[in-house]
Amino acid sequence: MAHPMHEQLSPQNCALALIDFQPAMYQGVYSHDRLALMHNVQILAKTARLFDVPVTLSTVAQDSFAGPFMPEVTELFPQAEVIDRTSINSWLDPNFRRAVEATGRKRIVVAGLWTEACVMFPTLEMLAAGYQVHVPADACGDVSPEAHERAVQRLVQAGAVPMNALQFTFELQQDWARQETYDGVMEILKAHTPYGIQVRFSKWALGEHASEAGAAAAG
Repeated sequence: MAHPMHEQLSPQNCALALIDFQPAMYQGVYSHDRLALMHNVQILAKTARLFDVPVTLSTVAQDSFAGPFMPEVTELFPQAEVIDRTSINSWLDPNFRRAVEATGRKRIVVAGLWTEACVMFPTLEMLAAGYQVHVPADACGDVSPEAHERAVQRLVQAGAVPMNALQFTFELQQDWARQETYDGVMEILKAHTPYGIQVRFSKWALGEHASEAGAAAAG
């Protein structure tokens, strides 16, 4: 029997928490290309919307220091409350904690800025509370490559599962023949990944019916 940590994510068993994707926090990121981070968090958010995965959004000191959560994400979830905090550790904020608990899911995908604190601290708390936490490391950033890598190492040692943003998309899709989400996944790929260039080319060369799901789906 597979260990629960190694079971794959599905639209029915997970939730997504995105933390502190704000202008001031982006300014401190030197571990990654910031534009790449902006693309990767949008991959997570658009995937969650496509597969109807519950999402928790949170900021720190939005009005007094760090600025609003990036609109490319908040506009995807117009009904969602963005939970503003003073705590570095979002799990200390009762509104954030209640929002995660309200999803009813025990597997939480967590991404944020910065890895060493705003991702690390709530992840450690959630692990201690019995959650299984997955961290898409390419959608997290920190003040230096060293800070990010040491944080990821500590997260893994504590029991978090490392992954990347696009893996989240593929893990929920599983099969290109799932037509109800196929077009949405293709739109994510075209907007945010280099593979989108190939998708556009295949549609141009073979026609809009071109599909990874094979000839039956294309027909």
